[in-house]
Amino acid sequence: MEQFIGSHFIYTYENGWEYEFYIKNENTVDYRIHSGMVGGRWVRDQHANIVKLVEGVYKVTWTEPTGTDVALDFMPEQKRIHGVIFFPKWVHEHPEITVCFQNDHIALMEESRLKYETYPKYVVPEFADITFAKNEGANNEKVISQAPYEGMTEDIRSGKLSYS
Repeated sequence: MEQFIGSHFIYTYENGWEYEFYIKNENTVDYRIHSGMVGGRWVRDQHANIVKLVEGVYKVTWTEPTGTDVALDFMPEQKRIHGVIFFPKWVHEHPEITVCFQNDHIALMEESRLKYETYPKYVVPEFADITFAKNEGANNEKVISQAPYEGMTEDIRSGKLSYS
């Protein structure tokens, strides 16, 4: 697990959605969503279950305050991820509510979860290609510390935006 903790990834799902993900420590992740249904959303200090399934394969699972459930299988050596996102009906119908820095809007996420319908869930099972991977060290508060912006992932991949 020590080589996985601190990992910072950018990946693109086969449907074109681009995400950025940081394994902050043994039970916490930070992430930014750069494109797709909830592009522009970013989250810090999300509690997650992080396990090593077999050598070189890791699973990260969590439930967001929105009620969205996520399960990601990371295969860094193959530069692949398989993810399943279980969006509540309300997130699928009103994604704009979630496009923010979630940490500042937990009450709104919880209120929306109660106000709108949850079922049926909108399930998105997708493979993704890892387009950037670097270990930034555990608990590096610089990695996911600002809102996503147009061209950010290219700045990260090119080294223009660095967290070392």
